[in-house]
Amino acid sequence: MRFGIFVPQGWRLDLVGIDPADDWSTMLRLAQRADANEVWESIWVFDHFHTVPAPTAESTHEAWTLMAAFAASTSRVRLGQMCTCMAYRNPVYLAKVAATVDHVSGGRVEMGIGAGWYEHEWRAYGYGFPRAGERIAMLDEGVQIMRQAWTDGVATLDGQHYQVDGAICRPLPVQPGGIPLWIAGGGERKTLRIAAQYAQYTNFDGEIDTFKHKSAVLAEHCREVGTDFDAIVRTANYNVFIGRDEAEVEERLRWYRAQREPLVPAERLEGYVEMQRGGTLVGTPEQLVERLTALQAAGMTYTITNFAGMAYDTEDVELFEREVIPALQ
Repeated sequence: MRFGIFVPQGWRLDLVGIDPADDWSTMLRLAQRADANEVWESIWVFDHFHTVPAPTAESTHEAWTLMAAFAASTSRVRLGQMCTCMAYRNPVYLAKVAATVDHVSGGRVEMGIGAGWYEHEWRAYGYGFPRAGERIAMLDEGVQIMRQAWTDGVATLDGQHYQVDGAICRPLPVQPGGIPLWIAGGGERKTLRIAAQYAQYTNFDGEIDTFKHKSAVLAEHCREVGTDFDAIVRTANYNVFIGRDEAEVEERLRWYRAQREPLVPAERLEGYVEMQRGGTLVGTPEQLVERLTALQAAGMTYTITNFAGMAYDTEDVELFEREVIPALQ
């Protein structure tokens, strides 16, 4: 199994209490820590503007700016976003940005791309909030444009949502064939069909029963469109709360709640904390190894991890590195 790790950028209230002037040095230190440790194949950020589970005035740093900064300040790890919202940037402009970052990084960029969902930030930034079918259609057209730009160096599409006419994207990305596409989302009729057509990677719900079901749907779409299901790497994201015993796991969850309590309305916070508590990668190292082994047998071969307290200390990250990753690799 392969492993990636999210770098705190503020979206999940994971830089609270840090002076904004120190945000970048904190993110840089953690990115370079992962870069120096070969158990991590990749580092990731989220493409969001407003914090969750509630919008606040806390820091949330922009994803593609961070991609460029990490490209210049790391040397080995691959660089991804989970996931870029198609509608936040014109797709051929985004293709150009990503191609440039690919050059800065020496060919280490991954393109996580999805239809988007966070209505509050959509409306706040003036994007409106089209119905789900329209957002997914924008994803489809945008992916077509990006593929053209990265393979042919020019893109033309007269679509319902995007119109480009001979848009030049030079130089091409460093990576032959263009930047790998991670199609994120588990919508069964449309999103997974787009993934079957275009994706090198998918990213959907990592709870094992749901993962198996979504995988079966993806396989059927692959059969229908004539692509190789086995060539698509299936991935999932997990919030990790790990402890040497159950008491330590509970302590980490208590800290998580207490850190957010001043910022998030109580009724929303309680549900959010309980959602974390029920996560797949919440438990002791032995429990996490058992669950990941079952997921690996089901075809989930790339785990992207998020550690809520990583900006403050890396003790839980180190425990995961020592006792979980080696058992899966």
